[in-house]
This record gives sequence, structure tokens and C-alpha cells, in this order.
Amino acid sequence: MKDVSPENLPNLIACPKCDALYEVGFVDKGDRARCDRCHHPLIARRRDAGLFIIAMSSAAFILVIAALFVPFIKIQRLGFQNETTILDAALAFSDGPMIILSLATVGLIVGLPATRLGLTIYTLTPLVFDRRPWPGARRAFWLSETLKPWSMVEIFVIGTAVALVKLTDLARVELGPAFWMFAALVILVIVKDTFTCRWSVWRALEK
Repeated sequence: MKDVSPENLPNLIACPKCDALYEVGFVDKGDRARCDRCHHPLIARRRDAGLFIIAMSSAAFILVIAALFVPFIKIQRLGFQNETTILDAALAFSDGPMIILSLATVGLIVGLPATRLGLTIYTLTPLVFDRRPWPGARRAFWLSETLKPWSMVEIFVIGTAVALVKLTDLARVELGPAFWMFAALVILVIVKDTFTCRWSVWRALEK
């Protein structure tokens, strides 16, 4: 059992998978640490990871906002065709009590991913340039991590793809630019989360 006195808390790290407790010494850039019990990655300090994460987050943020205003799908049947954007689809439920569903749709599809990306950029930007963290940076990073399980863009993309496959029996369906933007967004978010060493970010915020 490690000493868990208040003075030693900053040097301890718990495995998020099996709760094993470790004392962390000096970790240089490029080094990695895994849990001895379950082999889950605990620390993965990559060189110049901060700038890379900011670049990925900025690109993803631009994609998620731009995807609101370009066609998501185009449907053609019997000589008629219709294009719709994500914003149009959400606003279709904006009458009466269905406005709650409309707001929830926009929030889950666009709001949460954009919020997470914005919070990541806010947290890391001063750290990358060796500046003091901006006000509320710790809370911003905590909120970004808390929202992660609820920001499921990949589920939206997969569900939409399955629904569109079923629609092809009834009409001609073409995927619009917004669909491919969301597909690219999924990749960028996964890469961003993979490169983020949360231990390094928390240590930098504590300093």
C-alpha cells in the first residue's frame, strides 16, 4: 500500500481500469507507462503532442460547425428530389412540445462534440506556448473529460449509414458533404483522444 498522505497525492496515479495505485516518478517526453496488472496505458507523453492535438481539435471544430449548413443527404424519387441539412432536420421538430426533441438532437449531434473540442483548445493553447493556464482551465478540462461518454458522433454516423441503406429500396439516396464531414470528424476525434495524455495535462495545469 502506497503512502496516501496529502503531500504524496500529486505523485500517485490510479489505473482507470483496475484501480491499481502507482507512484509516478519523472516521466520524460516520449516515455510510456502501463499498468502491471491489466496493461492499460497510464501515461503516454508524445513529443509535440500539444500542437498536434490543438490542430486536430481546431479542424474537427470547423468541420462540425460547417456540417450544419451544407446538405447531409439528397433523396430522389419519381422525378422529385430534396436536399436536407442537419439543421433543417432538427428544425422539422420545432413545433410545439417537439421542440425539446429538436434541441436535444442538435445538442447531442453538434453541441457536445463542439463543446468538448472548444474546451480542449481552451485548455491546451496556453500550455503549449509555456504560458500560465487561462482562468477556469482545470474546470474546462474536467468538463471535457466528463462529456466524453456522451459525445458519440460515431454512433450518429453509423446509425445514419444504416438508415440510408434501408432507404435505398424506396428512393435514390446520395450522401452529401455533411455526411463525409462527420465521418472525418469521427476520425479526428479518435486521433485527438488517442494522443491526449491526461496525466500530462493535469500535471501541467497543477504547475
